[in-house]
Parts: sequence; structure tokens; C-alpha cells
Amino acid sequence: MLQLADFEKSYNHHTVLRIPQLDIGPGIYWIKGANGSGKSTLLKAIAGIIDFSGDVRLNGVSIKKRPVDYRKLVNFAEAEPVFPAFLTGREMVELFMTAKQAPAKQQDYYLESMQMQAYLDQPLGAYSSGMLKKLSLTLAFIGTPAIILLDEPLITLDTASLDILYDWIKERQQAQGTSFLLSSHQPLEQGTLPVNGVLHTADKTVKWLPG
Repeated sequence: MLQLADFEKSYNHHTVLRIPQLDIGPGIYWIKGANGSGKSTLLKAIAGIIDFSGDVRLNGVSIKKRPVDYRKLVNFAEAEPVFPAFLTGREMVELFMTAKQAPAKQQDYYLESMQMQAYLDQPLGAYSSGMLKKLSLTLAFIGTPAIILLDEPLITLDTASLDILYDWIKERQQAQGTSFLLSSHQPLEQGTLPVNGVLHTADKTVKWLPG
């Protein structure tokens, strides 16, 4: 379970997100909201990328009290990924495989299904936005995290790649019980994912969306 308590994030003394209490059980959840409503801020805080007041716990592990153990449980893919331009895609994958202590050859399935082999040895500075997106999503599935956070995963991908991503999510959730938080201002097509709940970011907080 993911738990947020007394959560607050401010920039320049201006509160952008405040969540007194939020408990999210295992499953697949869609974070819905307009641009600038706090979706990315929420995911980056849960990922441990930005600081905040309060606490976030995942399966009882506090990001404030046990930050190293907590971060081992979380993988994150940014909306607009940025990587060192001088590294190749293969080098990034190998780096993540080591850092996440991933099962041997786990990356092969993801790289092959997204057909990334042709440009895997090119420097990342030569990648298009679509290629960077595919790499970012691949890295998010490396290892055995308890939860995977995907910020605006629907943008930049073609229809075929979106279908592959949906399959990844369903397979991972069913096989390993991995939970997912997906943020998007775009609607999810009905039937693409077995969504367990929808969270709405508005008025500087997060609420369960009726229906």
C-alpha cells in the first residue's frame, strides 16, 4: 500500500499540492488532471526526486526514515526524459540493470518488443523524442519494483507502441503484483487497462474521482 500523510509541496513559499491523508492499495491507478495541476509534482515526490513536507510510505517503508530501502521499491519514467547525450542506449540499460539488481537478460524482452535494437548503440544525443520515450519506459520496467510511476506515458508514442506498453503493464501487474500510477491529461481508451481507481489533481490536492 502507498500512503501519504501530511504531504505538502511548495515552491518559493507557494503551496502547489497539499494532501492530508491518502491511502492507495495495490493495483493500477490513473492520475487525471489538467496541465499544471500537480500530477508530475506528485509522482516526482513519490519517486523521491523532489523534497516535500510530510511522509510517504510504500509497504510500510518510509521515504524519510529509510530512503535507500524505499527507493529500491520505486521505478519512475519522466514525461520528457533527459539522459546524458554521450552515453548510448545500451549503456543506460546496462547501468540500470546493475543499479536495480535486475534478473539476467530481463531487458531483452522489453527492448525487442519495442524494436529498439537498431539504435541501441547510438549516442542518446542522436535519439528522437519517441526513441527517448521508449528507452525511458524500458528503464522503468527494469528490476522488481513494488510500484512503477509513469508520468504522461501516452505522449510521444505511436499507437503500436502504446499497445505494447499496455501489455507490459497488464503482464507485470498480473505476474508480479506490481502497482502502477499513470498520470495523464489525456483520457485512457476504455478497455486498454484494468484501472482500479482514478485520482484527480485539482485545487492543490488529490481526490478520488467519482465513477
